[in-house]
Formats: sequence, structure tokens, C-alpha cells
Amino acid sequence: MSGCIFCRIVAGDAPATKIFEDDTLLAFLDIRPITRGHTLVIPKRHATDLDELDPAMGALLFSFGHRLAKSMRRAGLAADGANLLINDGKAAFQTVHHVHLHVIPRHHGDILRFAKGFVLRRPHDTDHTAAALRSGLDRLAEEERETTA
Repeated sequence: MSGCIFCRIVAGDAPATKIFEDDTLLAFLDIRPITRGHTLVIPKRHATDLDELDPAMGALLFSFGHRLAKSMRRAGLAADGANLLINDGKAAFQTVHHVHLHVIPRHHGDILRFAKGFVLRRPHDTDHTAAALRSGLDRLAEEERETTA
């Protein structure tokens, strides 16, 4: 996609500090890192969001992110852990509309905190919520059956 900065990076038309590259994935340092070593992992083939991303590619993306997070514990970064995060869609604060996995090294005692909304407990009807999620999974399965039929 011509207007996509990540597609331009893949094509070699925009700069990036690359960490890893193969036929399907590219990993590079985030230009606005949350912590030192904050890396983005992207599929080379454009997918705007998770709806457009092939599940097998999603598995590869996360598998490499997992490997990268493990490597951060062994690198000169001396990370004690990592956050792996995908912001899927505008409502989830996705600012570059090309699927990307953030791999963020973490250290004991660092001051990085997620928004309070992530950690505040909000009472809700768990049965109703679970039923809604199950219904969504059922609808997704039906869509997938229709697509493959």
C-alpha cells in the first residue's frame, strides 16, 4: 500500500533500524520507543488490522515476538520481562494502519505503567460478557465456514 509507512520501510523507500528480516516478517526499532529496545514486528504483506491478517501470519508474527522477547532477556538490554502488544483499530489507539506487534523490554522498577483503565477493576456481568464473547466466536466460525465453502 503506497501511503503506508511500514510498506515503504519493507520496500526500502523509508529508513528503519532493522533487527530481523525474512521473506514474511520485518522487525525494526520503534522511532518513538517506550523503553530502550522497543521493537515493532510486522508482516511484510500489508494487513490494516487483525480482520485482514491471515491467522497463520498472526501466529508467525507472535511466534517471532515471543522469540524476540526471550532474546531481550539475554541481550545487552538486560530486560527482566517484556510486553507484547497489538493495538487493533483506531479505538485501540492504532496509529499506523498496518498490523504490528510491539515488543517492549521491561525492567524491575521501571516506571512504565499502563493506563489506569487497564488495571482498574470494573464490575460487570461476567455471564453476559462471556455469552457475548462466545456468540462472537460462533459468528466468526460461521463467517469462516462461509468463506471456505
